[in-house]
Parts: sequence; C-alpha cells; structure tokens
Amino acid sequence: MFNNGQMKQEGMGKNPFNKRKASIGVKVFLVVVVLLVLAGNSYYTIQEEEQAVVCTFGSPKAVTTPGLHFKIPFVQTVTKVNTTIKGFTIGYSLAEENVTAADDAMMITSDYNFINVDFYAAYRIADPVKALYASEDPVEILKNIAQNCIRTTIGSYTVDSVLTTGKNEIQANITQMILEKLESYDIGIQLISITIQDAEPPTEEVSNAFKEVETAKQGKETALNNANKYRNEQIPKAEANSDEIIQNAEAAKQERINEANGQVARFNSMYQEYIKYPEVTKKRMFYEAMEDILPDIKVVIESSDGTTSTILPLDSFVTDNSSSDDGRTENSGTGNGADAAQTEEE
Repeated sequence: MFNNGQMKQEGMGKNPFNKRKASIGVKVFLVVVVLLVLAGNSYYTIQEEEQAVVCTFGSPKAVTTPGLHFKIPFVQTVTKVNTTIKGFTIGYSLAEENVTAADDAMMITSDYNFINVDFYAAYRIADPVKALYASEDPVEILKNIAQNCIRTTIGSYTVDSVLTTGKNEIQANITQMILEKLESYDIGIQLISITIQDAEPPTEEVSNAFKEVETAKQGKETALNNANKYRNEQIPKAEANSDEIIQNAEAAKQERINEANGQVARFNSMYQEYIKYPEVTKKRMFYEAMEDILPDIKVVIESSDGTTSTILPLDSFVTDNSSSDDGRTENSGTGNGADAAQTEEE
C-alpha cells in the first residue's frame, strides 16, 4: 500500500511540468505559423505583362514596376491586373468558325437593306485603378459602346459601301466614336483597334442578288474603261486630222490671197499700160484671152476682092509686137497679122 501511494504521489508531481512543456511547444508552433503567414503576405511579384493595385485602408495605388515588392500584411491588399492586349468579337464566335451571332451581326444600312457585319475589337487595360474601381465590368461597357457606335455608323452608309469600297472609312469612323466615348466615361480601358472581319447579306437569295449586281457593276466599269480607252485613242487622232484640215485650209487661203493679190497687181500694171496705150493694150488683152479660150482655132482671111482666102492658126496673131516681118509674111498672103486680127474682131 505504501508503495502504491508513493507512486501515485510521484506521478502527480510530474503532470504540471509536462503540461507546461506542451503549452510552450504549442505557443512556439503558433508563433512560427504566424511568422510564416506574415512572411508570406509581406511581399508580391509583378510580371512584365501585369500591373498591381495596392489598397491601403481603402485607398488604391497603382504599382507598374515589374519585380518583387513588399506590403504590410493584413493591412494592404494587392490586386493584379493583366495589361496585355486582348480582344473580343462582335457578330461571330472564335470558338466555332463560320458561326454568326445573328442578333449582333445583323444591321440596317441607310438605304434600308439588312446586312450581317462581323467585327473584332482589340483593347488593353490602360489604368488598372480605374479599371477595378471606376466600373463593375469595363470590358462589358466597351462591348456595349462598340455595338452602339457600329450600328450608328453602319446606319449612315449604303449597303454597297459596307460591302465594297467604304470599309476603311467605316472602321475609322467607328474607332473615332468609341475613343471619344471611352474618354468621356474614363473607365481605365483603351481601344487598340476595331476591324471589319466580314460583311455579307443575311440570306442566300439576297447574297446571290448582290453578286449579280456586283457582276453588273464590274461589267459597267469594264465598258466605261473600254469607252474611255477608245475615246483617248480617237480624240488625239481627230485633233490631228482637224489640225491638218485647218492647216491645209490656211495654206489654200493664203494661196488664194496671194493669187488674188498677184492678179490685182497684174491688172493694175496692165491698167497703167492701158492708160498710156489704150488701143494696143486692148488688142493685146484680146489676143491673150483668145489664146486661153480658143487655143486651137483656125482663122480664115478673105481678100478684098473675094478671090483669095488663107487659113491661119490663132497663134500667129498673138506673137509679140517685135516679131520680124518675115514671120508676118509667112503667115499672111494678103496682109499682116494685125489686119487679120482686126478683121476677125469685126
């Protein structure tokens, strides 16, 4: 009995020590855990494509430098924001090719035609603080702004412009409208670009009709080009012919003028001689006229007694006044050439 009691007393003496030892071990463990937690929450790392927003007692601040940064545990909270360029589609799905979202893609043009237009918009976070706290979902706001600007712009163009030549202008106008609205909203998001991916009529029948219209337009353009080519070829040729005709006419005109001037000068000179010797000039003019009018005429001269006749060519009468007497004797049997010409004139 003594031994058992003694053993119980000894065991009761050891228990307080063990309890204190266990309590110290738990405290040390808790301290280590707390230190580890504090150490783990006292730093953060920012990657190249990220920015961070550090909030201290509700006051946010942007941290844009990549690398290791420190913060106060349980006092400062860190939210990382990806600043790489991202994008979203309007009117189609990237997951399934050739799949059109009818509600987003279908639009109406200024000439009251329906058309499906697909867009792709690229954006990035420009201000992480505003992107987190200025709005609940800035990307969704950007989508709504983009759809509004797209429908407004498409509604001001004809269907032909949307399908063919007006795409670049439409994209530029939509981009400008979105940038202006984002600047007024100031939600920390930036539009990089928005492009038309595809534009087509809503149904197969309408698509075929548009293709026929486009074919007709191309035929029209071809005909116009051919006509312009023919015109460009013919106009210089016609102008050259016209210049040639005008030059020939001018030359003929000048020739006629010179000829008329020569005739006037000749007439004036003859008139001056006529004034001096009217009878001789009159006869000479008569001879020259007869030589031109009747170059092959034969003249018959009858003598005064009516017994003798001589046939002479007219050329013998138009010889120069300085002709020799032998010549006149050769051509006349009864008188000289002047008498014969005078007889013929009478």
